[in-house]
Amino acid sequence: LFLHRVFGYRGVILFSWLARVFDRSDERSNASLPLPLTIASKAHANEIRAQSVTYYQVLVDARDVPHIRAQTESVTFLGNQEQDQNLYALPGLDYVAHEDVIPYTSTERTPIEHELFDKFLIYDPEATPNFVTSEHLKSWQTRHHRWLELSDVSKDVTHQIRVTVIPFYMGSRFSHGTRVHWWRYTIRIENLNPQEAVTLRERHWRVFSVAGTLETVRGKGVVGQ
Repeated sequence: LFLHRVFGYRGVILFSWLARVFDRSDERSNASLPLPLTIASKAHANEIRAQSVTYYQVLVDARDVPHIRAQTESVTFLGNQEQDQNLYALPGLDYVAHEDVIPYTSTERTPIEHELFDKFLIYDPEATPNFVTSEHLKSWQTRHHRWLELSDVSKDVTHQIRVTVIPFYMGSRFSHGTRVHWWRYTIRIENLNPQEAVTLRERHWRVFSVAGTLETVRGKGVVGQ
């Protein structure tokens, strides 16, 4: 059981992921004194070293959702690629970095209100904490591993605004004889300047693929907040 350090909601950790965090702002702040601009030093200056950080898959207490000053994550995935063309979303399943977890204890038999809590966790008064993993959670994690997995996180800070992007693979399906792969992106924008309020004025994403294609997304989204 934990409290989210930033958003304040109650939750319970289901399992963990070891993510590679690429933080451009850390690389800039940790840069050493200027070196002679050889080819090798230029390559080193553009390299972003990944740090391994533990992230957790968690259930969010439904009672706290109306009070969270951000949109909590939901797991989204495609149905059976060949027969089911639907897009599914499971709300109240967030991803939390280790640094944002504040653990706490509770004597309640059901301390978190979430429709999946009793399916995923079994009360055991002899265990510490008083819950053990159900077989349903183990099979659920195995079945949905591909779109649950969190592997890479990218961060940067400009003008005291931190942007964090987490990509998730959702699966693929055939469209007009071609296999199309689907991704979703979680975007977190934080104002690190307590003295000044900011407003999101526009949204403009440029997404490059390893195949060299560029996709541009523009639109209102959460503009104005």
